[in-house]
Amino acid sequence: MNSTGVQNAPHIGTLAAGPLGTIADVPGVTVGHCTLDQGAVQTGVTVIRPHDGDSFLDKVPAASAVINGFGKSIGLVQVDELGTLETPIALTNTFGVAAVAQAQIRAAIRANPQIGREWSTVNPLVFECNDGYLNDIQALAVTAQHFDDAYAAASADVVSGSVGAGRGMSCFDLKGGIGNASRVVSIANRCYTVGALVLANFGRLPMLLVDGTPLGRVLAARAAKAATATAAATKPEQGSIIMIVATDAPLDARQLKRLSLRAAAGLARTGSVYGHGSGDIALAFSTAYTVPHGADFITLPPLLADERLDPLFRACADSVEQAILDALWSAASVTGRDGHRRLSLRDSVPDLAQLPKPTP
Repeated sequence: MNSTGVQNAPHIGTLAAGPLGTIADVPGVTVGHCTLDQGAVQTGVTVIRPHDGDSFLDKVPAASAVINGFGKSIGLVQVDELGTLETPIALTNTFGVAAVAQAQIRAAIRANPQIGREWSTVNPLVFECNDGYLNDIQALAVTAQHFDDAYAAASADVVSGSVGAGRGMSCFDLKGGIGNASRVVSIANRCYTVGALVLANFGRLPMLLVDGTPLGRVLAARAAKAATATAAATKPEQGSIIMIVATDAPLDARQLKRLSLRAAAGLARTGSVYGHGSGDIALAFSTAYTVPHGADFITLPPLLADERLDPLFRACADSVEQAILDALWSAASVTGRDGHRRLSLRDSVPDLAQLPKPTP
């Protein structure tokens, strides 16, 4: 049980979690949410800050992996070309991307008026999932103010569930949303942390696996849907997931690309097959050093050798899998557009521990 008396998701793997069990276990990383809960409008914005300084002046190394590209994110091309982040990472709904990107640009210009004039332009980075089942996405409710509010709220006290960008999201036909996890590994007698934050909005109920157990089939049968479980499992998947992976291990952009790809392993373990209509995108960044804007030379710390990366790969896969389960366990039921409702896993199954084991 956690501090609120709610049963926690099972711990994935044997690696230890950090003290917070969130992406904020990576030193310097903070997260803020702005949640819109107004009848048919069930959406929001989530902002991840890699450090408490100016992201444009002190960039962090980063890279992304597109597992399946049915998505409308902005900023990935430059991240993969230059290997750095120069704004905080923002998450929102599909139709909120433009408003949030403009808000990121305006915030960067306020902090650095030389942007777009004496200096280069800024690369906003916004990820999205489609929350249109619960949220009236056509209302275009997300504004620049919501980004500013989420940015201002960023702290190491990270909340999961039906909050921020996760407010209107669905996962395995249940309530989805924001999930968090972390893992700690030892490499060459030094400890490093890998943290993950996901925006989970994918999957069909019979596909759901929890630590290798096909829980989704049990839930489908228990809800008297056994006869339609096969049809539901083969229905085209049209959801998405954004997987943000942070670490304090000293890696360059090429190595972070490799790390981001391992997020797909954690996603697959929960039952996803990266369906045709799914936007499955991962981004990894390191807080071990920064890249000063406009520098002539960059001093890097000693980087981990590629042969030493396996513990980080394992931590990434475990953290992403754990974060998806955290989203399911933490979410609250939501009723939104046209009376559409998604029950949380907790409301669907008040006592998960009493579920019978599924038959093969």
